[in-house]
Amino acid sequence: MKNTANQLLQPITTKINSKNHLEIGGCDLINLASEYKTPLYIIDEATLRSICKDYIRAFEKYENVQILYASKALCNMAILNIIASENFGCDVVSEGELYTALKAGMNPEKILFNGNNKTYEELEYAIKSNIGRFSADNLTELYMLNEIAQNENKKISVFLRINPKIECHTHEYIKTGQEDSKFGFNMKEIDKIVNLIQNTFKNIDLKGLHAHIGSQIFETEVFKDEIEILINEYSRLKNKYNIELTEINLGGGFGVKYTEKDEPLSLYEIGEVIVSTLKEKCKKYNIINPKLYLEPGRSVICTAGVTLYKIGNIKEIPNIRTYIAVDGGMSDNIRPALYGAEYNAVIANKMNSNEILKSVRVVGKLCESGDILINEIKLPNPQKEDILCVFNTGAYNYSMSSNYNRIKKPAMILVNNSQSDIIISRESFEDLVRNDIVPKRLKNK
Repeated sequence: MKNTANQLLQPITTKINSKNHLEIGGCDLINLASEYKTPLYIIDEATLRSICKDYIRAFEKYENVQILYASKALCNMAILNIIASENFGCDVVSEGELYTALKAGMNPEKILFNGNNKTYEELEYAIKSNIGRFSADNLTELYMLNEIAQNENKKISVFLRINPKIECHTHEYIKTGQEDSKFGFNMKEIDKIVNLIQNTFKNIDLKGLHAHIGSQIFETEVFKDEIEILINEYSRLKNKYNIELTEINLGGGFGVKYTEKDEPLSLYEIGEVIVSTLKEKCKKYNIINPKLYLEPGRSVICTAGVTLYKIGNIKEIPNIRTYIAVDGGMSDNIRPALYGAEYNAVIANKMNSNEILKSVRVVGKLCESGDILINEIKLPNPQKEDILCVFNTGAYNYSMSSNYNRIKKPAMILVNNSQSDIIISRESFEDLVRNDIVPKRLKNK
């Protein structure tokens, strides 16, 4: 089975040059750190496009597929422009993500709106924008969707997001398919909802069911179970209500390799299992093969991204540990503090170094004891001003970044064929106070 980039620790263009510096996309990372400053997010275009192409090929044996990039992983106009050019659609979960997708030129028909608490205003904006699909999460949302669609004289296409009661082996905070979840309908509610759609919600066209069982999944059995449960339900609804559901959304959650111990599946292995199982179960239950939707996010963008930091102060506590502090931290990568995410890193200006490896803890500059980026890693004699490169930071790092401690969000650049381009500008101090307002009554005191 062919390997794919989500199984790699580094972008596919990573190499060491004659200066013993790390290169990505044909660009010397030390030069990039000097030109664009640090912290710095870097996205390798070749890796991103390679993964997109592998996704398309991995599912080409299925006759009707639409892959939707889960834009929550990393949402900006340049990334979504690339995604759209590779024949992906996208999954959005807010008005802001939808606005960005439309601004980037994404075909509205290839956009699906997800989320457990969509507002009336968000749904109205989406319906007026003529997006292709909605994944309805609860009954309140269905009432709003029907009302807005009726006001706009439209019939809208909807998935019902359900919880198939599947527990996958991942972190508690990124499990989503179990019964006790803030997302989706419980299976026992489906009959009630179908009756409402048939008899009350005349402006809703039920296309199929949607389930997303979690993130960072390294196994295939859960997807087999998911398909079995959904197609069995398609058969039951067909027999009971004479409904022929024509689409199915299996979500995403495919894993990536953050550290050596991670063993994610090849996209081709995932594709083979999903396609063969879906065809098998449709035949078993006498169901037409539905159009297949998938929503990968992390596995599309994560490996393409790295973050550069400059090492600052170094603190040695005898017989305990050595801390090396970098010029970023939990403001640009909250994941280690949030759910213990682990990363791999190197000193980009000391590749092939003969210096003795030293066990250190990499921490940020934020005023929190939990501001730890890497709990323990061996690096070649780290020194102040060295450039640390942390791998697999394309997914969720920028998306979840903040201005805690009034720290400016880093710039993001796209590299390809020895060229680098800014795709998100570094924030300025003026950006930090742009929305601050001092009332006149305070100015007069």
